[in-house]
Amino acid sequence: MPAALSELPTFDPKTGEVVVVAETPKGSRNKYSCDAGLGAFRLAAVLPEGTSFPFDFGFVPSTLGEDGDPLDVLVLLDTPVVAGCVLTARLIGVIEAEQRERGGERVRNDRLLAVATRARTHAHIRSAGDLRPDLLAEIEAFFAHYNRLSGKEFTPLGRGGAEEARRVLEGGIAAFRDR
Repeated sequence: MPAALSELPTFDPKTGEVVVVAETPKGSRNKYSCDAGLGAFRLAAVLPEGTSFPFDFGFVPSTLGEDGDPLDVLVLLDTPVVAGCVLTARLIGVIEAEQRERGGERVRNDRLLAVATRARTHAHIRSAGDLRPDLLAEIEAFFAHYNRLSGKEFTPLGRGGAEEARRVLEGGIAAFRDR
């Protein structure tokens, strides 16, 4: 058994779908983060009034982004899941982004986009192009606003489809293996 949720397999061995560990439920003002050393979830931040996560937010295990954390993923699902829930999903796209940390350092901090395998409402979505117009702009605006209020800067650099998301994922897997 993996020592931490962050070390679970990246892909479900039975289905080949991407494994996601949910950290923050859709609609939550509380942002949670998995503390691998503690083996528990921590309250990382409280978003301001009127701000909440648009979809379930988590990470793909056994990956590593440039920011030193597992790759982030936003998962479309009918209703929120609890922090710590492990689910499978299919990648539909990526928001490529750069983030300026409080100290001024700039790092890539892409957001993978996925649809939960068990989703009903979003079951027909196979690519970011299937999303309603303006949804990606709204998601980018959420992350920009949330980061600005946290003293950081989130700058979208581009958008990609499922193939680009898979390329980002493969890079995260390689970085995890090389760490």
